[in-house]
Amino acid sequence: MNVRTFKRGIHPPYCKEATGAKPIERAGLPQRVVIPLLQHVGAPCNVTVKKGETVEEGQKIGEPTAFVSAPVHATISGKVKDVVSWQYPAGGKVLSVVIEGDGSAKDWHDEGHTGGLDELERLGPEQLRAIIKDAGIVGLGGAMFPTHVKLSPPEGKSIDTVILNGCECEPFLTSDHRLMVEMPERVVWGLLAIMKTVGASTGYIAIEDNKPDAVSAIEGAVKEAGVDNVRVVLLETKYPQGAEKMLIDAVLGRKVPLGGLPMDVGVVVNNVGTAKAIYDAIKFGKPLIERVVTVSGNGIREPKNLLVRIGTSFEDVIGFCGGFNHREDEEVAVLNGGPLMGVAQRELTVPVVKGTSGITVLAGRELKPQEFMPCIRCASCVDACPMGLMPYKIADAGRLNVTSIFREFSGSACIECGCCAFVCPAKRPLVGWIRVGKINLRKEEKKAS
Repeated sequence: MNVRTFKRGIHPPYCKEATGAKPIERAGLPQRVVIPLLQHVGAPCNVTVKKGETVEEGQKIGEPTAFVSAPVHATISGKVKDVVSWQYPAGGKVLSVVIEGDGSAKDWHDEGHTGGLDELERLGPEQLRAIIKDAGIVGLGGAMFPTHVKLSPPEGKSIDTVILNGCECEPFLTSDHRLMVEMPERVVWGLLAIMKTVGASTGYIAIEDNKPDAVSAIEGAVKEAGVDNVRVVLLETKYPQGAEKMLIDAVLGRKVPLGGLPMDVGVVVNNVGTAKAIYDAIKFGKPLIERVVTVSGNGIREPKNLLVRIGTSFEDVIGFCGGFNHREDEEVAVLNGGPLMGVAQRELTVPVVKGTSGITVLAGRELKPQEFMPCIRCASCVDACPMGLMPYKIADAGRLNVTSIFREFSGSACIECGCCAFVCPAKRPLVGWIRVGKINLRKEEKKAS
C-alpha cells in the first residue's frame, strides 16, 4: 500500500506510547454535569428545561435556533440544579444547564434497531439527516461543525467522495485510534450511512502509518461489510495530516481553493468518531451524550482512553486517571485537546464538551518557555505552513491590528494548526496573534456592514 501525504508540515514528538495500546475504559458516572448550550459552530440553543425540573438521560435540553446549530441533550438523569453562565473550555462563558444526577444509567443497546446493512437501505437521505440532526451530532475531531449541515450540500454541489479522518496527528491523542481498533465495524457502518446521505459513490478511511493495528481492524471490517466502494488509505505520519484540506490533497490530489470548502471539490470529510456516533444514533436512537477522551501527558498519574459523559468536569476526569503527577515546585498546564492546538485551562471546573478529544496535562520540562524573542526572518514558519501562507507576516499584522495587511496576505485562511509556532526559533506566539487578527478583521467587516 502506497503511503501518501501533503506538502510541508512538521514531525513533532508524537508521544502516543502512554495510551496507544490501552483499551477504552468507561469513566464513572458523574454526580454532576454542566452542559453548555453551545457545543457547535453556529447559533447557540435555547434552553428547554427549568431549574428544579427532573430530566432523563438523552432528553433534549437545548433546542437549535438556526440551521447551523445542533441540539443538546441531558447526559445523565437527575434534577436541573441551575441554568447559568459557566466557564467554557474554548474560552469565555456559555449558558449551561447544571444537572445533579440520580445515579441511574440507561442501556441504549436495548433500544432501537439491531439490523445489519439492510436496515440502512430502508432509510432515505432525508431520514438519515433528520436522525443525525436530532442526535446533536457534530464534528468530533474538535471543530464541532454540525454534521447534518455538512451533509446537506447546497443545490449545484455534487458530492462524489467521503473521506473519514482516522489520522489523529495531534501528539498524545489516541481516542480515534482506539475507536478504530475496538469498534471498526461501527466506523465503517457510519461511513456507509454518510455516503448514502450525500449520495457519494466512493468512501475512503485515511489512517497514518503509525497505526498498523487500526489499519488491520478497519480493513477487516470493510471486508466483513462486503462493500467494494470503500478503501483504506495509508498516509505518512505527519502533522497536520488530518486537516481537511491536507487530507483531501493527500488522498485525492484535489486542491480546495483558498477560502473554499471541501464540497467545492466534491468531497465531505468526517472524523471516525463522528461516524461511530452516527452509527449509535441510527441503530440505537442514542444522541451524542458521551465521547472517548484521551487523558495523557507527563503530568497525569495514569494516562487513559476514557468514555466520558459530556458535561463531566475536567477535575473529575483527571480524578478517574489517578490525579496529577508532578512535583510541588513544577508548573502544570491542563489543555483541552493536544499540545499543538489545545487551549490551556484556568479552571478545572470546565466541562468536557463534544469537541474534547483529549485532556493533556503537561508539567515541568514539557512546558514551552513563555518568553519570546524578535523575529529573525528565518522563514522557518513559511517552510512549515501547510496552507502556504506567511505566518510571520500575518501574525505581526494581527498583533499590530493592521487589518489591510492581514487581509492582503490571506490571514483568514490560516487553520491555526500551530506548525509555525512549533518551528519558530524565537518562540513567538504566532497562532495567538493570528487569532487576534481574525477577530479584528471580523469586527472591521461587521462595522462596515
